[in-house]
Amino acid sequence: MVQPAWQDPVLLAPEAAPVPEYGTGSLADLLPTLVAGQGVPGFEAAIPELTPADRNCVFLIDGLGWEQIKAHPAEAPFLHSLLPTSRGGTGRPITSGFPATTATSLASVGTGLPPGEHGLPGYTVRNPGTGALMNQLRWKPWTDLKAWQPYPTVFALADAAGVRTAQVSAPGFEQTPLTKVALSGGSFLGRLTGEDRMDLAAERLAAGDRSLVYTYYSEVDGQGHRFGVDSDAWRGQLMYVDGLARRLAEQLPPRTALYITADHGMIDIPFDEQSRIDFDEDWELGAGVALLGGEGRARHVYAVPGAQADVLTVWREVLGEQFWVASRDEAIAAGWFGPRIDERVYGRIGDVVAAAHDDVVITASAKEPHESAMVGMHGSLTPVEQLVPLLEVRS
Repeated sequence: MVQPAWQDPVLLAPEAAPVPEYGTGSLADLLPTLVAGQGVPGFEAAIPELTPADRNCVFLIDGLGWEQIKAHPAEAPFLHSLLPTSRGGTGRPITSGFPATTATSLASVGTGLPPGEHGLPGYTVRNPGTGALMNQLRWKPWTDLKAWQPYPTVFALADAAGVRTAQVSAPGFEQTPLTKVALSGGSFLGRLTGEDRMDLAAERLAAGDRSLVYTYYSEVDGQGHRFGVDSDAWRGQLMYVDGLARRLAEQLPPRTALYITADHGMIDIPFDEQSRIDFDEDWELGAGVALLGGEGRARHVYAVPGAQADVLTVWREVLGEQFWVASRDEAIAAGWFGPRIDERVYGRIGDVVAAAHDDVVITASAKEPHESAMVGMHGSLTPVEQLVPLLEVRS
């Protein structure tokens, strides 16, 4: 039935947005579940479908969501064959967390906490202490690590409890602030090639009676951003990482569980005015806005003092049919960032939070030229971005 022109548009209700499965099936629940099964004090198994193992390995493939694996059986035959093993043999995915973006997700993995607690609730967010935007992936401008993310990582606690713990990744990640606040603990072992990482991860798993090894590959995400998940370049990376996963699985020492997961999925956004709304050229969206944070599909909007209600009203009127548009308190109450928000994190969340429902982004061509030129995007609460695999191989 066609909606009569005189009727008000149907706006998306923030409380109706699909919320990540914090506490039972999100990325933040993975490591606590694994180390609880290894006897590390202070942790409980949060994902009930998983069975304990003496040795655990997490292989995180940046940007490879559940929907992408399902859609590409020819390019990823090994990963596709493992879909029925996901989430303890239920054949179901887990959820990333909001926003579905690398800095937030890696912090959720490493700390075992939702974004509202670990405090990295977006790609760029306002630092309440300075009033400036902080890029949490690149850690610019520099911000004190402990003040920004004070919680110990699961890796550090597992290592202290006698679990042989290691991260095997590209050498350049060893000294990054994001690694230090989210993934530190045990040994960091840098290797340039994916094959070397898989081989070394298998060796480190065998080095202890109880071991926890994390390894990572980034270029599936990189090619998706540059060329899209419908590109030959992206498919080539998928084929390559499928081989890496098989290589690691074939080398697992006894009593090991390998979990292959991701930090988020990805969606291609067309380059047209309907799909890409340019904040820098839209006077309505810019009225009363002091800072625009987040990223194209998950925006934190910081209003000038006294303009919060007006900004919320305008953003909801302009975008509310395509985005879930919420005030800070509405997003928190709906559970977007987890069941609890630390006091230090509250002001980092936008006065208005906009999460894309449709295939659309809010770009900022002048202030964010690199990000605005990307083909593949992510960040929001939709299944293609939120759902990530938890594929399992046991030895």
